[in-house]
Amino acid sequence: MNASNDELKLVALDRDDIEVISAHVQDALVRIGEVFWQPHEHRFVMALSRFDWTTTADAYAETRRDYRRCRTALRFERVLNCKCRNLDQSNKDARLNLLAVEFAEHDPPGGIVTMTFSGGGVIRLEVECLEAELADLGEVFAADMCPNHFTAGPVPV
Repeated sequence: MNASNDELKLVALDRDDIEVISAHVQDALVRIGEVFWQPHEHRFVMALSRFDWTTTADAYAETRRDYRRCRTALRFERVLNCKCRNLDQSNKDARLNLLAVEFAEHDPPGGIVTMTFSGGGVIRLEVECLEAELADLGEVFAADMCPNHFTAGPVPV
């Protein structure tokens, strides 16, 4: 476990902002037991192991392969409803691969946040307005491989 001085902290209040967050969480690993819908607080929180694409881009530029993941929290406030599809919520240790986070405005400023996972899993949040935060939690660890979207699977290190 290493702490990093370049911890990421982003806030999303509109569609452009959520696209930036989506780019940073692409290929994040999520354990079902670390997904929390708190209906009384109108909050959704998910802990994830974010693949650090920024460091990877730098590593390729230097012909090194220092792949790493960062423990990160993704939080949404003002959540009115949460629905899941194609996710086995009974297996708390099951791992998901987050592909994208999108926001579609309906009845502005409200709308739908959709988190899409490999294998067809989806989490859909109905929000009063978009208010999200992505924050690294300090733990950084080596990743065994880099996700590769140009082949059938990840590229081993």
